[in-house]
Amino acid sequence: MNERPSGEERVILVHINFPAGKMEESLEEFKELALSAGAQRVGIVMGTRRSPESKYFVGSGKAEEIREAVSANRADLVLFNHILSPAQERNLERLFDCRVLDRTGLILDIFAQRARSFEGKLQVELAMLKHLSTRLIRGWTHLERQRGGIGLRGPGETQLEVDRRLIRSKIKLITARLAKIHQQREQGRRSRRKAIIPTVALVGYTNAGKSTLFNRLTGASVYVANQLFATLDPTLRRAEFPEIGSIVLADTVGFIRHLPHDLVVAFHATLEEVAEADLLLHVIDAQDEQKEFHSEQVNQVLETIGANDVPCILVYNKIDLCPHLTAKIDRDEDGQVKRVFISAEKGLGMKELATAVVEMFSKNVVEKQLVLAPKEGKLRAALYAHGAIVSEEVDEEGNYHLVIRMPQVELEKLFR
Repeated sequence: MNERPSGEERVILVHINFPAGKMEESLEEFKELALSAGAQRVGIVMGTRRSPESKYFVGSGKAEEIREAVSANRADLVLFNHILSPAQERNLERLFDCRVLDRTGLILDIFAQRARSFEGKLQVELAMLKHLSTRLIRGWTHLERQRGGIGLRGPGETQLEVDRRLIRSKIKLITARLAKIHQQREQGRRSRRKAIIPTVALVGYTNAGKSTLFNRLTGASVYVANQLFATLDPTLRRAEFPEIGSIVLADTVGFIRHLPHDLVVAFHATLEEVAEADLLLHVIDAQDEQKEFHSEQVNQVLETIGANDVPCILVYNKIDLCPHLTAKIDRDEDGQVKRVFISAEKGLGMKELATAVVEMFSKNVVEKQLVLAPKEGKLRAALYAHGAIVSEEVDEEGNYHLVIRMPQVELEKLFR
């Protein structure tokens, strides 16, 4: 669907400063996104506006300045650090005589480059098709031509209508395939629930170090790089923790401010791993100057996917790059775990993190008395396998009188 050039594209970056609010974007993050996409930056145009202009997003004078920069630097592409409407994108392409891409299109392109698994490629393609469906007209005249030929005389069907119909068909096909994958994932989650294996999901802003921590805890070899969206495909691995035994650790896609809505929808099946988890480890880059703002962006996405009520531990990573920080556990006024400071790359704070995870799963431990009939031996065996039985007595009728002690969440899973 996308023909990429063999070398780096020469790009002009456009960043407009707006008053603090929804339109505000980070210039440094924009530069990192462009670099992650493989762009060769040959110029940057900046400006300030109170609100976007309807025709060009920027004013006519700033648009002319960008056009001159494109001509002077022989740029192939202009990247905007903002969301453009289809009409604005079209108008700018006609003025600049080159391709124009907004922030959403740039993020989608990065996702398209990084997706490796079949599911990941389908999710990205679905998001790109939905985004493309509103931008089919662009500036290319062939899309308005009528189809002709023998047996096709008359009004016919424009190429634009054909393309829209093909995209709708493709979206329907991909959605059906992703629905099957969703069923497979749900089946896997049911199996884990039956086996009473807790799930811990790693979440956080992109490039916070989630995959590095995932590899450290599980011994896996997930791709790691100092770039935005280094890994997209979700990975599940089993990890051993003292006192609670095996858990399933899920590495998820990194979040970013103004994450395109189509991507959130397309990655719904993947993000359900987060919503269905028993515990979230919110990984935060401790050296990031905007870490508080980025954490809020992550929380907004978690709320969107219905995971804001899942118990969460804040994990401040990369303390090796912060001389004033050491590996430790921070607690709130009630003595509950609030933050853990670690360095996943150097292996600092791993004991503290393990202690925090065990404590989170153990704090809701309940003690119950159960009476099981002789035919319920399978449930009794499961309780023994989980190490939950404190004492047992058998009455004259063969019923088992048990005293069990285990975390409430695991008890509920077992009886489900």
